Amino acid sequence: MEIENHKEEVPFAHYEALFRAMDPAAAAEKFADVRWDGHELFVKLLGREFAIAHPDYCLRALDGGRLPPLPAQTFLLRYLLESRDEAWGGTWKTFREMPWGEMYIKPYTGRVLTRAAFTFGTRVAAFRAAAEKMGAVALPHGDAGYQFDLIGGYRMQILVWEGDDEFPPNAQVIYSDNFADGFAAEDRVVAGDILISAIKENM
Repeated sequence: MEIENHKEEVPFAHYEALFRAMDPAAAAEKFADVRWDGHELFVKLLGREFAIAHPDYCLRALDGGRLPPLPAQTFLLRYLLESRDEAWGGTWKTFREMPWGEMYIKPYTGRVLTRAAFTFGTRVAAFRAAAEKMGAVALPHGDAGYQFDLIGGYRMQILVWEGDDEFPPNAQVIYSDNFADGFAAEDRVVAGDILISAIKENM
């Protein structure tokens, strides 16, 4: 395959090769939410279930809908290869409060917080409608706030404040505490990207 989009296709190709060499049964045993039927691994992302053929990668959506973009597919492969089933302790953390958060806070702020603020804080009603369509849990914080089940036992919250003549729109993204041990900082950034893109697609 000739690679045209190096930013997305090179990482995907790398993890696809690691996935091909992976033991799928052992990978499924690591997670309570992953199932292996001898041909495909089944995993849910934001409430949608996907089947991933092994060893030759092929992704299909069990709801018949559109496949997620390549970064989300790479995230699924990294989840199976590198993450683990960490229990949620019941508390929440900002990105900055987790390991390596301070080091990655600048790119995270641009890719996640600013994007969320100006995507949702300028269209709060549409954000609410999209979140409810996705089955998110409404929260009593911000001008609008919702809790989402990302994958396995990992949860995320997005809080949005609408902009006005005096203040720009604002947003905060909060992670269940198991993200601190279950995902690398890079994957936490991608998780924010994936969640924002999924909500935007439903707006």
